[in-house]
Amino acid sequence: MIRYTLRCADQHSFDSWFQSAAAFDSLQTARRLSCPVCGSTEVDKALMAPTVQPGRNAVAPVASPSLTTPDTDREKALAALRRHVEENSEYVGMNFVAQARAMHDGDIPERAIYGEARPEEARQLIEDGVPVAPLPFLPARKVN
Repeated sequence: MIRYTLRCADQHSFDSWFQSAAAFDSLQTARRLSCPVCGSTEVDKALMAPTVQPGRNAVAPVASPSLTTPDTDREKALAALRRHVEENSEYVGMNFVAQARAMHDGDIPERAIYGEARPEEARQLIEDGVPVAPLPFLPARKVN
């Protein structure tokens, strides 16, 4: 396995692992690599520093950035959307399809809900005219 630091045409930098240098080359040639920020398929290797194991008396490494604190405007907007949904609606989990359909049919009072549905169930709700939309985040219980 080999890790490369990559950069897209919009100068977004990210790391990715590859089975070999040849595997990277074939994926790049086929334009099967994409930037996780903007989706650009114009991805090239960026300048990389070699990985060196520290000695026994090495200074402690600099702290890594927090993965729980949003850094970019997109991450902040997504976090705000998540907070809004969680504060203003009820999580119904795997009962989402039944609850959404019952509200649409008038069997239970309407209220704001969110939950989980398999793709084919969500497609059927949409085909039946039930107003649903996917959320761009996982439920809190499915996040590490």
